[in-house]
Amino acid sequence: MFQQEEYDVIVVGAGHAGCEAAAAAANLGSKVLLVTMNMNTIAQMSCNPAMGGVAKGQIVREIDALGGQSGIITDQTMIQFRMLNRSKGPAMWSPRAQSDRMRFAEAWRLTLEGIANVDFWQEAVTGIVVENDTAVGVKTALGIAFRGKSVVLTNGTFLNGLIHIGEKNFGGGRAAEKGSRGITEQLVELGFEAGRMKTGTPPRVDGRSLDYSKMEAQGGDEVPSKFSYLDTPRLTQQRPCYITYTNERVHDILREGFEKSPMFQGRIKGLGPRYCPSVEDKINRFADKDRHQIFVEPEGWSTVECYVNGFSSSLPEDVQYRALREIAGFENAKMFRPGYAIEYDFFPPTQLALTLETKLIAGLYFAGQINGTTGYEEAACQGLMAGINAHNKVHGKAPFVLKRSEAYIGVLIDDLVNKGTDEPYRMFTSRAEHRILLRQDNADLRLTPLGHELGLASDERLERVRMKEAQTAEIGVLFQKFAIEPAEINPLMVELGSAEIHEKTRAVNLLRRPNVELADLRRALPALDEALAAFDAEALEQAIINIKYETYLLKEQQQAERMQELENFVIQGRLDYRAMPALSHEAREKLLKIQPETIGQASRISGISPADVSVLMVYLGR
Repeated sequence: MFQQEEYDVIVVGAGHAGCEAAAAAANLGSKVLLVTMNMNTIAQMSCNPAMGGVAKGQIVREIDALGGQSGIITDQTMIQFRMLNRSKGPAMWSPRAQSDRMRFAEAWRLTLEGIANVDFWQEAVTGIVVENDTAVGVKTALGIAFRGKSVVLTNGTFLNGLIHIGEKNFGGGRAAEKGSRGITEQLVELGFEAGRMKTGTPPRVDGRSLDYSKMEAQGGDEVPSKFSYLDTPRLTQQRPCYITYTNERVHDILREGFEKSPMFQGRIKGLGPRYCPSVEDKINRFADKDRHQIFVEPEGWSTVECYVNGFSSSLPEDVQYRALREIAGFENAKMFRPGYAIEYDFFPPTQLALTLETKLIAGLYFAGQINGTTGYEEAACQGLMAGINAHNKVHGKAPFVLKRSEAYIGVLIDDLVNKGTDEPYRMFTSRAEHRILLRQDNADLRLTPLGHELGLASDERLERVRMKEAQTAEIGVLFQKFAIEPAEINPLMVELGSAEIHEKTRAVNLLRRPNVELADLRRALPALDEALAAFDAEALEQAIINIKYETYLLKEQQQAERMQELENFVIQGRLDYRAMPALSHEAREKLLKIQPETIGQASRISGISPADVSVLMVYLGR
């Protein structure tokens, strides 16, 4: 198998990025080899057992809309579902699911094994085979060379991974798993710039040893939704999470370990995630707070193992254990394993094109934490895009790039390539300037036609989108035509504290009022309720959002179209920006390094001013 067969795409690493990359390329028709150091940890949830969250949930729905697998597998294996930020506008609604860790990994492996075009090999990759500045395969620790037309690196935290627990440190890419050596060194020799980042994870505890009566139960939604737009199963029962808090006694014990902290003593060089700090970092930076929230998250339907979200730590294990037992409900806690920090190599993503192909080596793609991101969802969407683009390049097809106005995925990749990152990058709704357009409810309308055109989203998916579009339009017309008399609606208006009407009006006018919801109108108007009963819930939600936020949506769309004009100004070839003295010195450096493909991309590079953009447009005759 090793020498005779040449693969279209070789994927190195089987985490969330690697799994999506392999599935996407194979489902598009490429012959794929997925190489992993351990077949038993495919799609391992290395940190918390959950998918989605603020902005991350939107990404999972986008992956699904394009024809990816993460949403389907999450639906198949989740134990709780919550729609976050329901009290805010729909642009902020974010789906999140607690997952069964073991079932999630099993479902991913079985999904991949069910794709005929995917082959597997269990071994460490120690280098890339490069010929004429092109990636043509990989080399393994056993000295085997696999040939391929493209290579996707999704190494996660394994590149020269170093685990820290107090004063102890040892090589590893994850607890009980060895790190990967050789790839970083080779890429640096080839001219790539590398850096170090840090992340961490909390202790795992035995749920049987916890006293949940001292904690606040946090259940899922009463009517749980899901991620996939297909007919995946809906939850009929859910497992609760629990909330408790640290206290001053906990903080005092943790402070005792500061002198042995690898973070405070300078043994950790990599920069950690700003928005997911360790518990010792929290009590140090926020010394005025006397408590911090802890989420106790079950790891599955049947296991007793629990994830202590909010207690990430690299302090000595005895310090972690003593501090844990001072938390309400944890007085008799038994620890399965301590938390730890891990340092690993990454490659600043400004070295990539928007397709995630490296600029130095043709046919070589990076996806996931190797690009400086953090989070399963951020990794998975990069893997999906890298897999699509590796397939497209091998088969002579056009690159597939999503715009910032089309998807959170487009925002993420655009940010990475044009701005880079010096700390683990995490997606937030605030990063998307067009977030009113990029909602979780309309990811299928935005992206499934594109996924279908690629050949990744099925005919069934596209048909569902067309039906949803048709129903949404039909509902809109119904609200425009449905007439309401003052006598039948004014009692409701009084109840809601809204102004009464004095003449016949249309349902659409009442629905546009901020304090009037669809449920109110359906309760007061049986005829309207009956007329709406035939429509799908997702189409109904879509229509209501379109009606209530019509003005904002129109304004956002116009703004996106104006910004798109800059994207139409294409920069042909590699320009020598050093020969443009009117540009600022910083602009020349950044433009030379990133080599943007359009004026729009150039305008988003950190350090490029509006004056620099004007100079470029004059130079290009625009």
